[in-house]
Amino acid sequence: MAGRILIVDDAAFMRMMLRDILTKNGYEVAGEAANGAIAVEKYKEIRPDLVTMDITMPEMDGITAVKEIRKLDPQAKIIMCSAMGQQAMVIEAIQAGARDFIVKPFQPERVLEAVRKNLG
Repeated sequence: MAGRILIVDDAAFMRMMLRDILTKNGYEVAGEAANGAIAVEKYKEIRPDLVTMDITMPEMDGITAVKEIRKLDPQAKIIMCSAMGQQAMVIEAIQAGARDFIVKPFQPERVLEAVRKNLG
C-alpha cells in the first residue's frame, strides 16, 4: 500500500517535516519541489501516487499548480497544505481539483489520515 508521494512547499523545513512523517509510516517520498512550476515538471517526471501541495509559494502558487497537474492527469490525487486562516484559498483549491487539505503546523495523525484516505 506504500504510495509514492511528491512534497511541494517553498519552505525546506515544512518539506522535511512532511518527509519525516511520511517515511516513518512506510510511504516513499518520490520527490520534492519548492514551487508550483517545479511541482508540475516533477509530476510529469515521476508520476507520484499523491501530491502534498502548499498553497502560497513563489513563481507558481499551489492552486495554479493543481490546475496544471489536473490538466496532465485528471485522476491526480492532491492534498493541499495551508496555514490557518486560508479557508477561502482552500475552497478554491478544492474547486480546482484538490481532494483534501491539511493545516500547518502539521499534526502527524491528520497528515496520515488524509494520505490513507486518498491512497486507499
